Amino acid sequence: MLNVPSQSFPAASSQQRVAPAGQSGRNKVALKPGHSLMDWIRVAKSGRDLTGLRGRLIDVTEEELQKHNTRDDCWTCIRGMVYNVSPYMDFHPGGEEELMKAAGKDGTDLFDQVHRWVNYESMLKECMVGRMAVKASTALKAQSVIKDSITHLNGLAPPPPPTSMLPPAFLTPPSPSSSLQPSAAPPPTQPKDARPRYDWFQTDVTVNIVVYTKRKLPSSGCTIVDLQDGVLRVEVLLGKMSYILRQFHTACAVGKIQVSMRKAAKGKWEELGEPLEFHDSLFRKKDRAIFYRECMLVSKTAVTHDTWVFRLQLPLGTLMHVPVGKHIYLKSLIQDSEVVKPYTPVEETLVPATLDSTQGTAATDIFLMIKVYPDGVLTPHLNNLNIGDHLSVSSPDGPFSLRLLREVTHLYLLAAGTGFTPMARVIRLALQDLGSLRKTKLMFFNRQERDILWHSELDGLAAEDERFQVEYILSEPCDGWTGRKGRVEASMLTDFLVRPEGSKVFVCVCGPSAFTELTVGLVRQHCFSEEEIHVFQG
Repeated sequence: MLNVPSQSFPAASSQQRVAPAGQSGRNKVALKPGHSLMDWIRVAKSGRDLTGLRGRLIDVTEEELQKHNTRDDCWTCIRGMVYNVSPYMDFHPGGEEELMKAAGKDGTDLFDQVHRWVNYESMLKECMVGRMAVKASTALKAQSVIKDSITHLNGLAPPPPPTSMLPPAFLTPPSPSSSLQPSAAPPPTQPKDARPRYDWFQTDVTVNIVVYTKRKLPSSGCTIVDLQDGVLRVEVLLGKMSYILRQFHTACAVGKIQVSMRKAAKGKWEELGEPLEFHDSLFRKKDRAIFYRECMLVSKTAVTHDTWVFRLQLPLGTLMHVPVGKHIYLKSLIQDSEVVKPYTPVEETLVPATLDSTQGTAATDIFLMIKVYPDGVLTPHLNNLNIGDHLSVSSPDGPFSLRLLREVTHLYLLAAGTGFTPMARVIRLALQDLGSLRKTKLMFFNRQERDILWHSELDGLAAEDERFQVEYILSEPCDGWTGRKGRVEASMLTDFLVRPEGSKVFVCVCGPSAFTELTVGLVRQHCFSEEEIHVFQG
């Protein structure tokens, strides 16, 4: 692979960056009319020669790639495949500047930092020039990696992953000739006593896998189990790490997770099963492959005139916790192109019938609050789905951690439109599980009163719990509106963002790109540090 200089992406001055490194904000630039995603799909299907090679695929040397580094002749490499991205420049939501950072070089790392969830293969398939030519020395290194991988599967220390996108790990049901290999030793960078481990036991009718994470687990859950086509996959989200094995009970205080499966027939198994690639592996979440499963639409409930709660049922054999603050990706095929968008799940209601925390409950349904845009790419498709239709849903992703809220006494939430969706579960968790919390305040920006999501539920919560306060700001109010009017500005935040003596404060922001960028700047002007601000992906 080519060497990519270590650098922050996007650049600190880029229009695409709205939050400090390590946070999830990401801005878009204004595109010219006729340059939407649907317009690009039409261009890609027009039959135009987008590579300049008249349909030929070539092997590209590193020297050849470096020659194509201008705006009108821009090639880049992603995972060994080379693309001419010049035709895509004006369609890129992040702007020309971001694409040019990868001009004439391997852009895999830069791409993964911002767009890892995007299906670039589908998006740029008509722009593919060919593959990178492999030098002899590289081929020898690849053989060494394969040899090391075989050693890894035999139970010795695992090698560094050959790419930044690791395939999922699996276990298959036992066969008469299969044998369970010894667990792989932890990577050298992981202290031995900090690495999760697993064990299993059985009865005549059940098989039970127990994972000891050696960490306290969040009450909202952190486990995903998929049993598909005879293959079991277990993933445990542990902060920035992910532990993969391949109705569970979670003991949060001791970090124990138990996965129980009923046998198809009574009897004793000689072994658990055959471990597949990267079984019993602990690695960074951002390095794992995004895993999808097909979910069925079971209901659609109106929230406002243009926003609905979609209830998606996980397939039989799948249970999934979506930790608070994490999002999932929806993937669908539209005009023969894969379109992927992130959405943050909500609960079925803002506040449950009882405020008792539902620790360890595994989700079989996912609720997504989605605004339908008539000129959008994905949301009209979602709106036209019938009950019983299916969608591809990913495992949870995102950098938010509950550790950010540890010992917080005053939580401030600034949301615009559907930027409210990640705030909904944060509010619920804060009031139920944060013993240190004294006050949670939500400032909610919308165009009109009819656009306010869960309006009555928010008002009811504020009336019932003195620790919660909500204020609505409308930019286009009707004549009878008695609340505040306008858009986010510094004077609005002066009384909102208070810092009482001895308090620990934290601010969450989510909304459209322009709102997010402006709001984060205003919060910083009120002397809030980067460690006290989190930007959810809008």
